[in-house]
Amino acid sequence: MSCPDGSCKEPGKRQRALIAFGLMMIIFIVLSGFSFLNSRGQVVPGDISFGSHMADEGKHVFQAYNCMGCHTMVGNGAYLAPDLTKEYKAAGPAWLAAFLPSAGTWPTEAAIKVQLLNNDDIAEDAGVDNIEDYYKKYPGAKERVQRRVGTTLMPNLPLSSEEVGQLIAYLKYTSAMNTEGWPPETKIPDLNKRLSLAHPVASAAAAGANQAQAAEPVDPIELGHQLATDNGCFACHATDNKKMTGPSWGKLYGSQVKLTTGSTVAADDAYLTESILQPNAKIVDGYQTGLMPAYDKLLSKDEVKAIVEYIHSLE
Repeated sequence: MSCPDGSCKEPGKRQRALIAFGLMMIIFIVLSGFSFLNSRGQVVPGDISFGSHMADEGKHVFQAYNCMGCHTMVGNGAYLAPDLTKEYKAAGPAWLAAFLPSAGTWPTEAAIKVQLLNNDDIAEDAGVDNIEDYYKKYPGAKERVQRRVGTTLMPNLPLSSEEVGQLIAYLKYTSAMNTEGWPPETKIPDLNKRLSLAHPVASAAAAGANQAQAAEPVDPIELGHQLATDNGCFACHATDNKKMTGPSWGKLYGSQVKLTTGSTVAADDAYLTESILQPNAKIVDGYQTGLMPAYDKLLSKDEVKAIVEYIHSLE
């Protein structure tokens, strides 16, 4: 462009634009370099473990079961179910270990106690060995027990104990991430108000059921079924002939059970009571020792008797 009268200012504008562009490029390169520095303090999956399980293994399990089809993680995923970014920090490993194998039912306090007493990885990771201290460290677990409504909309996934441990490691990692405020805090902090909004029908039904139970004598078989549900028994034992993590309860009572020693034993009251209180005393053929926790410190004699009565009813 020619400017014979000297009024043209285009070359000066172009020069300033090039200088500004150059400064932006320098800033971009410097900031990109900072993103690769460890000084940012952000955790990586390889730094987090739960027992012998690594977070990156849990990430693969999380992806394999398409958990983000319903849940969000750091804002990514679907919004059909709760965000899981800070789930470990809120509820802790014992809650997760009780919930994940049988997600269709809501864990009770007894189920959390079972995990604390019988899983060394959980007690060590949580840093506590009793339910009172656990609730103090993970108040979200107590809140979840208080708002228990029985069943959930989440399906029971065929998770192995190895996969459960890996998922806990992954959720531990996401809780340690610096998410800069995500997910946001709820605008309705009152638990009862949140329950009435989220589960109005279920809450009313649960209250009515509790009143009805208080007015009627307790059936030992119904009590046994409730105790088995509360203590997470159905996560491993089927009520029909289906093989799960533990032996089936269907038509178990009165049958002859083959043990790993090659001998057989009658599935009577004494055998079932021993199997609940000291499950490693006699191992059923085809199963491994150490899979089932001992309930001798969690269940009373009457409660064990009620569970045995329920198993008897499945004969």
